[in-house]
Amino acid sequence: MPLKARLAQRLKMANYWVIAQGARLAFWLLRMLPADRALAFADRFARRWGPWFGRHRVAVGNLRAAFPEKSEAEIEKIASDMWGNMGRLAAEYVFLDKLLDYDPESDLVGRVEIGGRETFDRIASEDRPHILFTGHLGNFELLPICGRQFGLKLTSMFRPPNNPYIAEYIARTRKATMGELLPSRAGAAIALARLIDEGQNVGMLVDQKFSNGIRTTFFGRVCETSPLLPRLARRFDCDVYPAYSIRLPGNRFRLVLEEKLDLPRDADGLVDVERTAQMLNDTVERWIRQDPGQWMWFHKRWSLGTGRRRAGAAAQRP
Repeated sequence: MPLKARLAQRLKMANYWVIAQGARLAFWLLRMLPADRALAFADRFARRWGPWFGRHRVAVGNLRAAFPEKSEAEIEKIASDMWGNMGRLAAEYVFLDKLLDYDPESDLVGRVEIGGRETFDRIASEDRPHILFTGHLGNFELLPICGRQFGLKLTSMFRPPNNPYIAEYIARTRKATMGELLPSRAGAAIALARLIDEGQNVGMLVDQKFSNGIRTTFFGRVCETSPLLPRLARRFDCDVYPAYSIRLPGNRFRLVLEEKLDLPRDADGLVDVERTAQMLNDTVERWIRQDPGQWMWFHKRWSLGTGRRRAGAAAQRP
């Protein structure tokens, strides 16, 4: 590697380290507060400072396109709610062991309530693989956490943050409560296919931007969607279950596990990859419309890819 490139890489890593130390300090300070006060503070802080970032303009633009019937005041309110949700989500990594307290063996009312408990029980008892999916809505970490509480062995694919120091912290936090995790990088699709072939359950997020994927629509706009889940469903013909999380007042949560999707099929009876990808988008859109302030609108979800596919994207073919 040329000297200039090595210096640039070292400077980048140094910058990541400084940012990570600031994040660790913030997490430590939040831990000094009671959980409810810490989450309220994170909500106010994110609402105050989120609009100063360029991502706010992306969010507002996406919201205007998704909800042309809404006024500017309504759009700004949804964007503010989004930042509040993001602040709470970040702070909740500090309190995962205290907040996400669902116990299927207890009748006590905690912070988490479950919709579809019978479905959780049934999937956990079935001796065959399943695919569960969710979107970046509410606290989306609830699915693997509550699945583990039901005895559902689930390997969840996730995208690590670009900052390796923050990624390491979050990975340790997640692993302590969520079970097996699989980073979304080259080779991940092959690993997921192997797990399903062995009869294991996998979980994934399906609402991210994906360059050179399947052309679909989302909120009426053209976007590209990862073909990974539809291809896995086609190859293994396993059941696919949607699950989503929403926030409730009082720092409470509701996780809903819906019944399996009736996946569209082609003339040969195989899962239709393109139509299934659209079904995933339609499912996530339905959830978001219930409470749009709980989704990450600052994603450049509708950017269309050009040129060659990146190595990580190419790995989406199982």
